Amino acid sequence: MASPTVRAEGAAERTLPQSLIDRLVPHIASDGARTATIPCPFTGVALATVPLSRAEDVGKAYERAREAQAAWARLPVGERVKPFLRLADALVDRRGEILDIIQLETGKARRHAMEEFLDVTLCSLYYARRAARMLKPQRRQGMMPGLTRVHELRHPKGVVALIAPWNYPFALGASDIAPALMAGNAVIHKPDTQTCLSSLWVLDLLVELGLPRGLWQVVVGEPSEIGDPLVENADYVSFTGSTRGGRAIAEKVAPRLVGYSLELGGKNPMIVMADADVERTARGAVRACFTNAGQLCISIERMYVHEDVYEKFVPRFVELVNGMKLGIGLDFDADMGSLTYERQLDAVTRHVDQAVERGATVLAGGKARPDIGPLFFEPTVLADVNGDMDLCANETFGPVVALYKYRDEDDVVARANDTPYGLNASVWTRNAARGRRLAARIQAGTVNINDGYGAAYASYDSPMGGMKQSGVGRRHGAEGLLKFTEVQTVASQHIMDLEPPGAIGYDRFADVLATGIKVMKKLRIK
Repeated sequence: MASPTVRAEGAAERTLPQSLIDRLVPHIASDGARTATIPCPFTGVALATVPLSRAEDVGKAYERAREAQAAWARLPVGERVKPFLRLADALVDRRGEILDIIQLETGKARRHAMEEFLDVTLCSLYYARRAARMLKPQRRQGMMPGLTRVHELRHPKGVVALIAPWNYPFALGASDIAPALMAGNAVIHKPDTQTCLSSLWVLDLLVELGLPRGLWQVVVGEPSEIGDPLVENADYVSFTGSTRGGRAIAEKVAPRLVGYSLELGGKNPMIVMADADVERTARGAVRACFTNAGQLCISIERMYVHEDVYEKFVPRFVELVNGMKLGIGLDFDADMGSLTYERQLDAVTRHVDQAVERGATVLAGGKARPDIGPLFFEPTVLADVNGDMDLCANETFGPVVALYKYRDEDDVVARANDTPYGLNASVWTRNAARGRRLAARIQAGTVNINDGYGAAYASYDSPMGGMKQSGVGRRHGAEGLLKFTEVQTVASQHIMDLEPPGAIGYDRFADVLATGIKVMKKLRIK
């Protein structure tokens, strides 16, 4: 029988100062006629009341954004990045304030809120230092070397609609909005209502640091009310959320041929190879599976353990999971926090209960913990999971992982790839070269070796995104900024026109061109 998870000591109920709420909510585009109350997931107690946006508010937000964007786009990139260069220092100096907000609106442990803080700080700094180079006009090879001169230019899309999820509201809002703004766009941002405070906080801070008002507009409300005008007026749409939501957005913008990027769901596998370091892998697996109570699209939900190490690895992993601390304190003591929504608690409970009813074995956890807080669920490890159970193939998005034993490398690759998703994967081995060879066979946008997700995700110079039904497009790297631009080719022809000169007929001209192709091949010009 699994031992109970321990509640973190020193937990304390906290609220946010009303003066802070009063400073943040005016950034929401709303007439104030309707409001919503945000409860704290830790306790269920009201955290803040925020105004909701209507369709008319979205239209007005676009008007303000377009006016602000026209002036912003005319500024040199060096001027546009200045608020974001200042942002890194300001975030570091005020990190306690934003960590409190993130915890109180999401229910996550402070160490996981810290990941959001690091993401926004480092990602925005990465682009602030590189945006000018990425957006600089580029010389390209012309049709006729020396005679055709070609420049590649980058123009902002205009006004970007960015829809951010509730699970990482600070990171998946600001870290995408920063490159969109640096590229010369304005942004209409729809955070989730429950988790809008962290986005409003960083917007307020950026305005303080010199970002022109109007460039970043925030709308808050249900998709049924503001979803259509949000997407219908956009020049580009960036969405992070469910695969179902991504499909709906793609269908909505298709008639206007508007571009989009979508980071969607995942059912991410972890492969423990026979030569893996058991202790290191077990500790890494705890983080890979239970960060933010599993409410992380790149967290591990399926774990394949080689039969040679299974009997050593599983008991140690289960021991570590049973020793995790759950708590509501605004400190770094808790290993895991709360789920954010009651509907998520219901979904996790339903998946686990059904699996147990159909024969799954609970090795750790397996139940809700209302004694800690209304939305807590124990970190859960299951064995004997099969295709008759919903959690076998469907994303649970909670603190649950299923363990499977394997023998053959080809078999485990096939099993890892046997999913419509392809967002993230993890491989554990003492032989990094072998791990890289295996990683290349996995159909996932990112694969981490000897780490669960952070090594790839936080490497901002490399793109991050999903294959198959896990998404379209990428964040991070050059693509994470350039996707918010329209590329234009400007070519000028010099000395010789692209037609036969003088009295030379087309037959002779064609021969000259054909001979020129062979010459260019020998000179390695093309």
